[in-house]
Amino acid sequence: MFDFLAEGPHDRARLCGRGQSRREFLQIGALSAVGLSLPQYLAAKQVGAVTPGNDEKACIMIFNLGGPSHIDLWDMKPEAPREIRGPFKPIRTKTDAFEISELLPMHAKIADKFSLVRSCHHEGAAVHDAGWQMMQTGRRFTGGVHTPHAGAVAAHLMGRKSDLPPFVVLPELMGRGGGNLPNGQAGGFLGKALDPFALMADPSTANFKVPDLLPPDQIGAHRLSRRRKMREIVEQTVSDFEASEDARLLDENFQAAFRMMTSEQARSAFDLSKEKQSVRERYGMNRFGQCCLLARRLVENGVRFITINTFLTVFDEITWDIHGSKPFTSIEGMKKDVCPMYDQAYSALIEDLHDRGMLDNTLVANLSEFGRTPKVNPAGGRDHWPQCFTSYFAGGGVQGGRVIGASDPIGGFPAERPVGPGDIVGTIFKSLGFDHESHLEGPGGRPFPLTDLGTAPIHELFA
Repeated sequence: MFDFLAEGPHDRARLCGRGQSRREFLQIGALSAVGLSLPQYLAAKQVGAVTPGNDEKACIMIFNLGGPSHIDLWDMKPEAPREIRGPFKPIRTKTDAFEISELLPMHAKIADKFSLVRSCHHEGAAVHDAGWQMMQTGRRFTGGVHTPHAGAVAAHLMGRKSDLPPFVVLPELMGRGGGNLPNGQAGGFLGKALDPFALMADPSTANFKVPDLLPPDQIGAHRLSRRRKMREIVEQTVSDFEASEDARLLDENFQAAFRMMTSEQARSAFDLSKEKQSVRERYGMNRFGQCCLLARRLVENGVRFITINTFLTVFDEITWDIHGSKPFTSIEGMKKDVCPMYDQAYSALIEDLHDRGMLDNTLVANLSEFGRTPKVNPAGGRDHWPQCFTSYFAGGGVQGGRVIGASDPIGGFPAERPVGPGDIVGTIFKSLGFDHESHLEGPGGRPFPLTDLGTAPIHELFA
């Protein structure tokens, strides 16, 4: 797959039309320091998008595919009729500000470290991929414009910090959502160079290895050398193309991939065997639990932004999509299968980040495409409901133990402080140190605001 990944002594591809070698250009200093092309870096500095002193900032986005039931978890309505309140009871937490569901006892013990936003909503269609797109990019997919994922924007503005990629998705990119819409987990109009590195493996499996990252054992030095020579031949035959902007970006991707493949830092960061077994078990020996542990290790090794998909699709597996009838999950299935795994891993992640002194600089944002209907359906589940749901945040400057906004008495609509996708993505950008008023270079070279006009970070989380 990586036949043309090389950086040998004879590598003399032209960069930026100036006839400089790749190695010579890196030795200028700026590019190697920030992981961006020089034009990208200068552009970011010029618009003031990244404020000084934020190089240590990172974000872990936990995306809860399927749409958890806010009424059964974070915004319970114990005084509502049974068909609204459901079968579960609220429990006290470590903060006086809120109670949460009995299904999340470990969340309750660390409630002083995260804050709830109970008034989230969006006006997109009640289909999964519409919500995926909006909640990860801050915008609805309209006019054919592919807005980049928040992690792609972070990678673009902050650059590479280490041998690892700046933006990673664990364990895989989202699958089908039913609406035939983009899932929002891409570089969008920023280009393929800003697409995330997707693990494409289950870190809880025995003998876990990262495909397409490190060269397999059977690829020795001779074959790597041969691939370098193949690349030199190709470069000689496409010299005109090499001088183009598209080729320069492609070349950067190749070099970044080869850098990862040969990096001891990358190899070590993805090696969960370096963790004590007790730590791995604290997170949970399942896919989501080990992804959370891996996310902590990646932040430690310089990754700017990690998205963890709790599930890969809403089809053919147990998820938060609790319609009640097969093949979907029931409310009881959420209690038995989903919540214990999720509760254990999230609480372990927050405690681990806190104990290691990393939580202040690492935002953990728990998002979903929508909530669930206030009324339990005849099958004993709840259906899609983008009109009101809960998101929550920890670390990264967020003050824990708070509630922002409120829903109406049945959890159907925001009653106080409505919050939309642009506000949520803006909150992530604020935590990372981005100037909310700055712009990206959008389609056609036009200025493109980080979030839509009229949106703003949820400042109450930080005050």
